Amino acid sequence: MLRPPTFSPLGVPLIQAVAPAAGVPTTFATVLCANLHGYDALAEVLPPAQVVALLEEYFSLLTDAVLEFGGQIIHLAEADSMAGFGLGDCRHTQILEALSAARSIQRRFARIRHAWQARFSIDTGIGIGIHRGEFAICALGSPTEPTLLVVGDTVNLAGALCRRARAGEVLVSNAVHGTHELAAAPRPGGPDFLCLPRIQLRGRSVPLDVWCAPVPARLRMAGAARSDAPDRTDAGREPGGEVAGG
Repeated sequence: MLRPPTFSPLGVPLIQAVAPAAGVPTTFATVLCANLHGYDALAEVLPPAQVVALLEEYFSLLTDAVLEFGGQIIHLAEADSMAGFGLGDCRHTQILEALSAARSIQRRFARIRHAWQARFSIDTGIGIGIHRGEFAICALGSPTEPTLLVVGDTVNLAGALCRRARAGEVLVSNAVHGTHELAAAPRPGGPDFLCLPRIQLRGRSVPLDVWCAPVPARLRMAGAARSDAPDRTDAGREPGGEVAGG
């Protein structure tokens, strides 16, 4: 299914409101990107109309979680989505809210995942990446019907972390993990973030420090590994446990 990007009623106006009066609108935000693993398999075996119904269920869950924790949906397109937290607010990064939304998405999707697996015998899961930084929003294309695009390395990195994340994982950059908000957050008796070996994300010249956030469970997807998220031999990297898919 091909569809144009969809923006929330508040996400884009918030960016434009804090942008300079002249030039391309820019803002700082904590960006959360999510990708639906197993989407290609669903699209291959199901009629398009049925795929649309499943995507509506998926995006409804994701949107509800983002809005519940104060975020804004910036972009929805097929199996991918992007949300912003702390748009234009230099004093409050809302990193904790973004992480809470990510954990909520993973927890809520468990029921949907099991239902889809029972109906279609297809494993699905969500990989999430979170990064914070500056990005721009612009209108390109047809003068009469321009397409709104979100541009910048912040968006690219959040998307790359998202694609790298396994099903059930939440990966964050050092720009997120190193903030004082996260350092001061209480985690009584709970698992801490796991520092992964530095990874080389596709299209980037310098390896990055990446952290895996504690989540309820990391899923094991049946079938071949994703080409854009190759298997990693990260010893002891089960901060949230693991369950077998299917």
